Amino acid sequence: MITKTGKLVMADLEVQTVRKNIKNIHIGVYPPNGRVRVAAPLRTTDETIRLIVISKIPWIRKQRDKFTRQERETHREYVTGESHYFMGRRYLLNIVQGSYRASVQLNGMKRMDMYVSPHLNNEDRARIMERFYRIELNRSLDSLVQKWEGKLGVHANEVRIKKMKTKWGSANIKAKRIWFNLELAKKSPNCISYVVVHELAHLIEKNHNKRFKGIIESVMPQWRQYRDELNSFIPGDEDWNYGTENIERFLKL
Repeated sequence: MITKTGKLVMADLEVQTVRKNIKNIHIGVYPPNGRVRVAAPLRTTDETIRLIVISKIPWIRKQRDKFTRQERETHREYVTGESHYFMGRRYLLNIVQGSYRASVQLNGMKRMDMYVSPHLNNEDRARIMERFYRIELNRSLDSLVQKWEGKLGVHANEVRIKKMKTKWGSANIKAKRIWFNLELAKKSPNCISYVVVHELAHLIEKNHNKRFKGIIESVMPQWRQYRDELNSFIPGDEDWNYGTENIERFLKL
């Protein structure tokens, strides 16, 4: 696919432009700072994009204000008493130092114990936490993907986990490969299930159209509730948003 990227500046607004083989213009406002991106058909002129963006400035500013007001986690220092999220629950971290094999263990419903050697620094502790999240998310995905594959009548050839800045998941339809954002380990099982269904549905319908929503609704009637729950969590050091309909506008030429 031919893709051309560029940038337009209008007053205090910088707009990233991407021209590719599509029929409609898409305007997106993305966290954490309200980055504006316009995807447009290849032959769309700068002037056309300018006029459309100008007409949507009130909406763009409204979305940016939401990001500015949104409550966020502070930078993680991995010290005792710090809050960390796992499977939709808030835990207080407890650092246990000694001659231990580095690990993270849940202690009841409110405490998360991290066993570390005294010489490990914050970066080391961050990697230990990331490993814990990756192992636990992979364990959850093993059963959830199998469950929802059966309900949708599809099969993913590969399921992988990685860090992503703007998506909770993505699907390579041709290879039938699905990626899930590592940050999902912090979200509730219902939210994870929604993302699993969303990505598996792309193996049937690649576009976010009425058919796609109908496929999700057929197996998960409450998907909008789970989507809203997913996007209501306090963002971490990286900000994430997934499937929120008022974040992106679609305009037909």
